[in-house]
Amino acid sequence: MKTKTALFLGLMCASSMSYADLKVGVINMNLVLEQAPQMEKAKKRFDQKFGPRGKILESQQKELQTLEEKLNKDAAVMSEAEKQKAGKDFQNKIRDFKKTEQEFKEDINANRNEELGKLQRKIGEVASSIAKDEEYDLLLLSDVVVYKKEQFDITAQVVKKLSTIPE
Repeated sequence: MKTKTALFLGLMCASSMSYADLKVGVINMNLVLEQAPQMEKAKKRFDQKFGPRGKILESQQKELQTLEEKLNKDAAVMSEAEKQKAGKDFQNKIRDFKKTEQEFKEDINANRNEELGKLQRKIGEVASSIAKDEEYDLLLLSDVVVYKKEQFDITAQVVKKLSTIPE
């Protein structure tokens, strides 16, 4: 019985000593994404690529609203055939607008996911580089950490190194 207890205590001490040498870093990914210079450049590219299409869609939406108001106002003086034709034309325009709007949203989401994926890969490379250079044993995302001391946070290092990397 004494040998089992001694063995158990010896294993506990040995395992706690090995954990004492473990170097851990924590990264706040949301903060890195917010502060990374690459994100600002991606936003500018995004605005340049999708801004004009967004303005065209806004303009088309206003035209549809104006047309709807006109149809409602003129309905009292229109014949039944004119009402049906105008209503059908209006519904076709709405359908076309919704299709165009849906395609626009899909393009935006695809582009956003692509840009975010590129940046996340770059962040991963930078974090791995820091881990190797500074001999970290483990890097964690702050989203999965309940508590950490500030000394474990390497977010600022990641952002700083990202700012030195050309796009």
